[in-house]
Amino acid sequence: MARSRHQHIIRAFEVAGASLILLDVLLYFGVYRSTQALASSAEQQFASLRRRIFDGENRLEQLKKFLGELPEAGKRLSSFEKDHTPPRRQGYSEAAKLLRLVADKSGAQLAKVEFKLDPKPSGPLQRLGLVIIVDGSFPALLKFAHGLETANELILIRSFNLAAVEERTLELRLVADFYLTP
Repeated sequence: MARSRHQHIIRAFEVAGASLILLDVLLYFGVYRSTQALASSAEQQFASLRRRIFDGENRLEQLKKFLGELPEAGKRLSSFEKDHTPPRRQGYSEAAKLLRLVADKSGAQLAKVEFKLDPKPSGPLQRLGLVIIVDGSFPALLKFAHGLETANELILIRSFNLAAVEERTLELRLVADFYLTP
């Protein structure tokens, strides 16, 4: 009987041990894994929030820098307008003088110049459309186009077309915008 009692005690410890192992496995999968998933989610949210705060601080620094440079940018814009765009009342004569000067330097001949003022300015500058037809040799026409591109005034060449007129003469048709202050 002592032996049977001893077996009952051993069996009870075995059942208790197996129950504890089963309870440990259940707790691991039921509590620990869900807690680990919640902790991982909270860690990801923390990292995301930290990254957003860091990005916000960087953006705030950029905006402060931009705000600090804004008065200087206004001065530079005013200086640019004054130095590179003539007033509207002088626009036609300035454009004609520039075209004659560039044509003389390049060796090309001005054949025709048309002006068209944009009636509604879309910004701080007003656009004076130019259609220019120039005759000359290929090198002279290249010098003319380069002279317009590198002029001190604000000129935007929109399109150009080369065509043969005579045996050794080419014709360059340029469409450009000459910007003026209204």
